[in-house]
Amino acid sequence: MKKRLPAFIISAALAFSAVSCGKSDSKDSENTIKIAYLPITHSLAVLEEAEELEKESGLKVELVKYGSWAELLDALNSNRVDGASVLIELAMKSKEEGIGVKAVALGHRDGNVIVVSNDIDSAADLKGKTFAIPHRQSSHNILLNDALATAGLNIGDVNVTELAPTEMPSALASGQIDGYCVAEPFGAMGVNLGVGKVLFSSEELWEESLCCGLVLTDKFIDERYDDAKSFVESYKSAGNALDKEKAKEVAKKYLNQTDDVLDTSLQWISYNDLDITEEAYNELADKVKEYGLSDNPPAYADFVKNDF
Repeated sequence: MKKRLPAFIISAALAFSAVSCGKSDSKDSENTIKIAYLPITHSLAVLEEAEELEKESGLKVELVKYGSWAELLDALNSNRVDGASVLIELAMKSKEEGIGVKAVALGHRDGNVIVVSNDIDSAADLKGKTFAIPHRQSSHNILLNDALATAGLNIGDVNVTELAPTEMPSALASGQIDGYCVAEPFGAMGVNLGVGKVLFSSEELWEESLCCGLVLTDKFIDERYDDAKSFVESYKSAGNALDKEKAKEVAKKYLNQTDDVLDTSLQWISYNDLDITEEAYNELADKVKEYGLSDNPPAYADFVKNDF
């Protein structure tokens, strides 16, 4: 018999899936920058910057909230927004397919965990189990592969399913899945519910891992270079200033989560030093190829812009 789902999981799912585009249909303004995001802790640096940038320079960041990566990516790829906080592998795939985008910074550092049911004690125990990831093109997929490799297993040894992030804690609670890896705070939700535990943190499997990135469209960079430069500089400064206390304050404003969940989630993540180094990117590109996410990821020089 399936367990009754806690009320806050249901309410969090409804909040996450709701798409609130705010003023996204309004006429473009010369001093407005439209940035797409999902309501996750991995987006906190861009959420924090939205308020700070207007105070400092008069540039306004119009935050456009989406309920899924597919919706967000469609807006980014069609230039309906100027940029996004997005899974970097999705942006790499867009670039590979000829879409004009550039990664200009990381979204965060670390901040991912592999959560498993309480009866699983090692990666070897995952053999034959069902494991959820949010998207094939994700660092969560890579981390699953890395975890399996510690036990001499590969992706063919588990049943991989793609689920919306909000569904994962409840799916673990009901026994539909045996583990998951996803953007925060949904890992923390499973842990705080007591239905799962952390088997690995991202830094245990992949030091200097890349996950979400801040991506701008080539159109925005080309047409409004000075604004793009100011935006990126302000974003990185906002990340450096985003300590745990400030991050929780921002998260409480934008995410529908309890204090306990946020306290757990924010133990695993940081937002300082958000430059994308060539060494870290090339390691990501190698993993993307090794694990079959892409045969031809874009080169660092073609995809990453660090020279504002």
